[in-house]
Amino acid sequence: MDKLSSLTRFKKSCPFLGKTTTTTLRSLSSSASPRFPSLSALTERATKCPVMGPALNVRSKEIVAGYASVAANADVEKIHKDKGIFPPPGATVEMCPHASAARAAARMADDLAAAAKKKAHHSNHKDLASEAAAAGCPFHKAAAAADATKVPTPAKAHKAKAHSGFDYESFYVNELDKKHQDKSYRYFNNINRLAAKFPVAHTSNVKDEVEVWCANDYLGMGNNPVVLETMHRTLDKYGHGAGGTRNIAGNGAMHLSLEQELANLHRKDAALVFSSCYVANDATLSTLGSKLPGCVYFSDTMNHASMIQGMRHSGAKRVLFKHNDLEDLESKLKQYPKETPKIIAFESVYSMCGSIGPIKEICDLADQYGALTFLDEVHAVGLYGPRGAGVAEHLDYDAQLAAGDSPHPIKGSVMDRVDIITGTLGKAYGAVGGYIAGSDDFVDMIRSYAPGFIFTTSLPPATVAGARASVVYQKNYVGDRQLKQVNVREVKRRFSELDVPVVPGPSHIVPVLVGDAALAKAASDKLLAEHNIYVQSINYPTVARGEERLRITVTPRHTLEQMDKLVLAVDQIFTELGINRLQDWKRLGGRAGVGMTDGPEEAHVDPMWTDAQLGLLDGTTPHTLRNGETAVVDGHAATKAREVFNPLLGPISGPLQATRTVQLEYEAQHAPKARQPLPLMKTGGGVTLNGDIPLPPPVPVSA
Repeated sequence: MDKLSSLTRFKKSCPFLGKTTTTTLRSLSSSASPRFPSLSALTERATKCPVMGPALNVRSKEIVAGYASVAANADVEKIHKDKGIFPPPGATVEMCPHASAARAAARMADDLAAAAKKKAHHSNHKDLASEAAAAGCPFHKAAAAADATKVPTPAKAHKAKAHSGFDYESFYVNELDKKHQDKSYRYFNNINRLAAKFPVAHTSNVKDEVEVWCANDYLGMGNNPVVLETMHRTLDKYGHGAGGTRNIAGNGAMHLSLEQELANLHRKDAALVFSSCYVANDATLSTLGSKLPGCVYFSDTMNHASMIQGMRHSGAKRVLFKHNDLEDLESKLKQYPKETPKIIAFESVYSMCGSIGPIKEICDLADQYGALTFLDEVHAVGLYGPRGAGVAEHLDYDAQLAAGDSPHPIKGSVMDRVDIITGTLGKAYGAVGGYIAGSDDFVDMIRSYAPGFIFTTSLPPATVAGARASVVYQKNYVGDRQLKQVNVREVKRRFSELDVPVVPGPSHIVPVLVGDAALAKAASDKLLAEHNIYVQSINYPTVARGEERLRITVTPRHTLEQMDKLVLAVDQIFTELGINRLQDWKRLGGRAGVGMTDGPEEAHVDPMWTDAQLGLLDGTTPHTLRNGETAVVDGHAATKAREVFNPLLGPISGPLQATRTVQLEYEAQHAPKARQPLPLMKTGGGVTLNGDIPLPPPVPVSA
């Protein structure tokens, strides 16, 4: 961040630096220009500056001239001889540091000139690279001779391809300008989460570490040692890629066992794994809506983009109902005959506001009006319920806990009443992938018709194995879920004491309302640049305009000291930027559930987890970590997660080995015996092969 600090010193004297956020400067300075690869995106911008543009042009020519005029032919030969360098025939520029540096400088000069004039016609533009070719340098001679014999190829990224018809590049630029003007342009920070230091990450500079407060790896399972150990073992045995689509070489035992595990988790007949839950939702809803005759979707207005796209792609009619509004939903269901195929699509936890859907009540309406229920549990699986199956399981907590690991549904339970459940492996389970769970025939129909499943490469075996290990671990250990909720309560309480406005909700989401896109971005930038805290701002279209926020996710691995630092930093930045506090929103009439005079206040919203479920009444709650303490890894859950892989990977015992490949004694003891040579099948027929093809022995046919 030293170079960035140097830049920020000139913010007062440079209008561009003054109005550009720190995060944007970091991104521009560390990203290559797409048009001119030898320049950073920031340098390309600088060429348009009336001050910096000419200065860059002059300096680049000086550098080129310096390299090009160091020596004539005799001087170059003398330098080489004195240094004991004798260029071989066919010598290239890369073999000489002087020549390669000269060429790099020349390329940069070319790019600077092109960037400064890219919108003007410059057919007489002089090739500055020729000035860099030292007259007597054999490396440049060889390079020039080679270039003369090459067929000219277009520059890779110097200039966009010109089209004779529609001006595509201008269209792209105009669309991007719209995003910049309404402050909805998305910036992508370079954040690299460190397995050994969760929730700490490094930025583009490996020495620049920040605390991550917005990741969806809600429980830190992305670096759980039993998960990593399982992935190492699987990688050793099955390699990296899956080898193809599910019906062409990509349908392995790891995939099938994960699907069985997920079906068991939700006590459904079957499950189907996709490459992501976006794909799962899109593929399932588009397939269902296109196949069910006259299907009508009833969609909550705050549904995720993946669900919206799936319904749109289906071609089916889509009726919107107000967020979590049962009266509005029923009034719209009434308008259609009971015989009309209907699907109510909604979520359990809405990730940007933290509200929870009325699952039981929607199931009641579905029964009354003949509709299917499609429940997205993406932000709930792993986080709610005694086994982590989500909010639908949590609503019958005691009954589901008593049922243990039985795959059989509990008749009349909320989870049993939901027809279709979708979830993700990429959030609380710390992996990647998505899935659906439901009846056998429903899952088989989606498997048979959904292009998003059929025509995509299967997830790698190691990824699938890691996901299953995570699911099994969380099914057998509730402590991570409990501690996460305890930490969430603490952060919300601390924010409330400081009048920091948090959108009220019963879930684990902590949405801090800002209410302005530019302020939300500025708050995020200041947290990162000044406090080494990474919280991504959430702007339109993810949330409505005027409801921009900082979405904070608290994990069981955040320490008490890290929470102190976060709360104090957010409080300080709200003061420095003049962002509205809770009392300000009350005076303004409220927004997004914050400070609403006729709505619930945060203190009156009961959390989903009760004190008894958290273990607060019997003292079984895990304690919040302090700096330097090690996170708990439950031995029983780790053993269970290891045991499910015995048939495929062999048994393993002893300490968890998460940081290196595990060599199993089992494999040495149970090495496969040498196969009996097979008879050879003669190819004949003029077929040319390197050798004969082994012919497998005949398979006996039972009478």
